[in-house]
Amino acid sequence: MRLAIALILLPLGAHAADRVTFGLDWLAEAEYGGFYQAVATGIYAKHGLDVSIRQGGPQVNQAQFLLAGRVDFAIFSNSFLALNLSRENLPFKAVGAVFQRDPAVLITHPGVGHDTFESLQGQPVMISNDSRNGWWTYLRARFGYDDAQIRPYTFNFAPFLADKRAAQQGYLGSEPYLIKQQAGFDPVVLLLADAGFQGYGSLITTSNQTIADKPALVQRFLDASFEGWESYLSGDPTPGNTLIKRENPEMTDDLLRYGRSVLIEYQIIHAPKEAMGTMTDARWEAFFKSVQAAAGYPATMDWQRAYTLQFVHGATAK
Repeated sequence: MRLAIALILLPLGAHAADRVTFGLDWLAEAEYGGFYQAVATGIYAKHGLDVSIRQGGPQVNQAQFLLAGRVDFAIFSNSFLALNLSRENLPFKAVGAVFQRDPAVLITHPGVGHDTFESLQGQPVMISNDSRNGWWTYLRARFGYDDAQIRPYTFNFAPFLADKRAAQQGYLGSEPYLIKQQAGFDPVVLLLADAGFQGYGSLITTSNQTIADKPALVQRFLDASFEGWESYLSGDPTPGNTLIKRENPEMTDDLLRYGRSVLIEYQIIHAPKEAMGTMTDARWEAFFKSVQAAAGYPATMDWQRAYTLQFVHGATAK
């Protein structure tokens, strides 16, 4: 049973906080540390928010919950998902981007020559259906990959470990660590962002109605969330990690430490010279143009419907 975490720290006589339900796209881990930190340290409460965080997982579709009004905000994994739903004229927008560099990776065995994206052409690659409809289209166009290479990824390392020629998908802060713990070697890690992939990751989204009716609430939620991320990355992450472990008992202190460290080392969240959470028209346009043909998007598609810059600090409102 998934837990909902809520923390209310209100001084006597204060107005009741606005209740917000927030859906994650996966189980609790360091990649959501800033949100849990904002709950645990009272940052959300300071901004007048009573936030309940709902975990995601392989069988949870937070986009459906968002569109059905069961959550107020949700994480969309990447820019593809935002564009895909926008193409269907669904009433939502991305309002901020947690990950300035997408932490999706391909993982290979050391010592077999699969040390670059180019070297994987024609080799078996284990990916999920979501990835096949997402960043795989970019790799296919960029490096000449073919769908015949695809093998199913079942979130089980055994098939990868049994085939030294194989590659598998992963997340920078999780699978490389877990593979080393299980198999005793450091895998080769190929970060999609290093291959020119320009999509944002971990997009905070909400409905068009919420944007229109409660813009101040949206702004407070974003401001508090990124204040939580600053605290988690630059301060003591213990409060957030304690809640993460309560939500997801499979998380260990070492794995959380590793996940947080790679977020910092690879500048996944802190983009140079950019405000945390920022998005730009130029970046969205460049991403759309780089994947338009491969992803089957119409050239005339209004890609700007997928997001708004209204709440992004330092950006021109849109």
